[in-house]
Amino acid sequence: MSKHILIIAANPTVSTTTGWPVGYWISEVAHPYRILKGEGYEVTIASPKGGKLEMDAMSDPNHESGYSAWDTISKEVLEESAFQQAVENAPALSDVSMDEYDAVVVAGGQAPMFNFEDDRELQQFFANFYQSGKVTAALCHGTAILRYAKLDDGKLLVEGKKVTGFTNGEEDDADQAAGTKVMPWRIEDELIKLGAEFQKAENWQPFVVVDGNLITGQQNMSGEVVAREVIKQLS
Repeated sequence: MSKHILIIAANPTVSTTTGWPVGYWISEVAHPYRILKGEGYEVTIASPKGGKLEMDAMSDPNHESGYSAWDTISKEVLEESAFQQAVENAPALSDVSMDEYDAVVVAGGQAPMFNFEDDRELQQFFANFYQSGKVTAALCHGTAILRYAKLDDGKLLVEGKKVTGFTNGEEDDADQAAGTKVMPWRIEDELIKLGAEFQKAENWQPFVVVDGNLITGQQNMSGEVVAREVIKQLS
């Protein structure tokens, strides 16, 4: 029987620091989606609240800025009718049964930094999935979930765990490219403060950290290595 993977992408919102509309980062959904589907897994894309998903403009390989023009994988996936349908009307977490999935991957983008904090349902879903012993992954700013997810004993899931996520150096690069402070807080600083053992590679290099059934990826270049670790644990 085919394994079934759940990818969670953030719902669109508005950045409180820049005022920009923000959403999910396409490579962090499209790359794992392509790899996992290619290995024969069933993949469902959901979001905390359901509905139409919107990608961060700069992540769009067809965006006029050319910022992500290198991302041919996402460009190809965006042309697939099945993917188009999946992000046009994603199911909400309230309509998803954890029992139906063998692994979960929480993708990043800018939106998680603004709308994961108040999403108790998402936080509980992620913690419960981890506590069930199933493969539980988060990628780039999707690791924002680790600031909030608590175990049944009241401790933060991230406490004492080896993890990675979007680094301070990468935030510096992003701020410089945007000409403004982009994020309201920083993954690296906050997870260290909460007791995590934060690990990282050079800026913008694919990097993944595995601690038991918890898998974390550093940034948008790490979607493939995260997917490969998910496959490895499920094999």
